[in-house]
Amino acid sequence: MSVAHVPEFRLGKVLATSFTATLTERCGESLERIPVPSRLVDWLAVNGLVVDSCTESQLDHARELRESIHAAATAVAKQEPLPAPAVRVINDCSTHGQASPILTPEGNWEWRLGSASVEDALSVIAADAISIIAGERPGKISLCSSPTCRAAFFDASRGRTRRWCEMNTCGNREKKERFLANKRKNSSPAG
Repeated sequence: MSVAHVPEFRLGKVLATSFTATLTERCGESLERIPVPSRLVDWLAVNGLVVDSCTESQLDHARELRESIHAAATAVAKQEPLPAPAVRVINDCSTHGQASPILTPEGNWEWRLGSASVEDALSVIAADAISIIAGERPGKISLCSSPTCRAAFFDASRGRTRRWCEMNTCGNREKKERFLANKRKNSSPAG
């Protein structure tokens, strides 16, 4: 019996762009990080959105939201008009769920789902996407400089000059490739 490798989640500080990172290497050999409904349940739980279960249909709906967020975020990063179908999906998901922000005893806030349904969790992700796409938070949406990745990410760094979605993956890979290219160039015999 073989055990299938389950890729780890890429978790960021922004819920919506972390959700789009459940599909990575979009311009290369893409890697689906939520291949089955139970992985979506796991991802939601890691992000504080605990649901009871997930069907194949709900997973398809979640992936539709993910791709809509990515399409809208990509348009923002490229300063292009938002694609109407993506806006429609994001808005539908936002309005079809029931979730509320609540204050914790520690003075922080978290989401409370109206029920433990995937739809309620997706409404939270859609609402988060709306807030960053509409420019309601300090920062900007950018695209990863890795030619195989091109993930949309939210850059809240001081200078808004981040180049990669994650330094420990795409950034390190790019720096390693540049180092090896320079090493090959410098070690080639002069001709």
